[in-house]
Amino acid sequence: MFFNIDSIKEKINNFGREKRPFLFIIDFDFNKPIVIPLDEVNKDEIIYDINGITNVIDNSKEVDKTISFAKYPIDFFKYSKSFKAIKKEFINGSTFLLNLTFPTYIKTNLTLKEVFFYANAKYKLLYKDNFVVFSPEQFIKIEDNIISTYPMKGTIDSLIPDAENKILGDEKEFAEHITVVDLLRNDLGIISKKVEVEQFRYVEEIMAFNKKLLQVSSKIKGELDENWNEKLGDILAALLPAGSVTGAPKKKTVEIIKRVEGYERGYYTGVFGYFSGKTLDSAVMIRYIEKIKDKLYFKSGGGLTIYSDAEKEYNELVEKVYLPITFTNDSDINVEIGK
Repeated sequence: MFFNIDSIKEKINNFGREKRPFLFIIDFDFNKPIVIPLDEVNKDEIIYDINGITNVIDNSKEVDKTISFAKYPIDFFKYSKSFKAIKKEFINGSTFLLNLTFPTYIKTNLTLKEVFFYANAKYKLLYKDNFVVFSPEQFIKIEDNIISTYPMKGTIDSLIPDAENKILGDEKEFAEHITVVDLLRNDLGIISKKVEVEQFRYVEEIMAFNKKLLQVSSKIKGELDENWNEKLGDILAALLPAGSVTGAPKKKTVEIIKRVEGYERGYYTGVFGYFSGKTLDSAVMIRYIEKIKDKLYFKSGGGLTIYSDAEKEYNELVEKVYLPITFTNDSDINVEIGK
């Protein structure tokens, strides 16, 4: 079932006008958005943890068993074919930054519900038995008329010697990050004023298979009108799809993405979040596992620029297929990479 975007915007605007708390789950193409009042969310179908706001009493569980996790990524030839097509677009000037993604077939002895409870992430969502998200990336936050967004671009294993300086000094990563910051600064300029980059390229730690990754982020903020809650639908529609998972210029880059990826992203790289009646918080739906015809697919990717190397970008796509789980002495994980 597909929805009329104007009717969805107005529905969100009405909830905002009434200051009625609601949950929203919006897919990449804004074709199948889900908007539900918080008091009507069925926790047998939807479980969420949005930076500590959750509809379950115990939203995390300690791993007490050995986990099996096997991933079967697309072959490098298929990836490089899309990579080369994008390189031509860079040369032609059609795009300057493009987030290329692919689904990876995985096998695990965990259910999607177990992944939700075991995963360590600020933003988690389980939608029926269809997909689970454990995202480290905040999309937008609105509080006291201030809207903030937090693009994440640049990841490195913390065990690499001098990892933080290496990721911050990488020319390709810098070009990618500054491009998406500029894009999102322009996006915020559409719906707010006094837009500024409050923090540029700060480093945070995230977990991946019992090891730490360093993730580079920035914070951009702007000032909204006093009655911003009455325009929530228009604000979300103006900012989507998220710039950090598309590229720049956004409209043309999205057209290229749909041509070169060859699959439907669906809810992957969409956004989800909640409105409390006074504030709004949300996340980009990355670190995402979807069940398709009883098989599991982990969708992942990364940003490309003209400086990108195909082999490095392919390896990053594969490395991002992980579970952010902390293991105890009584638990472990067996990871397999197949073809």
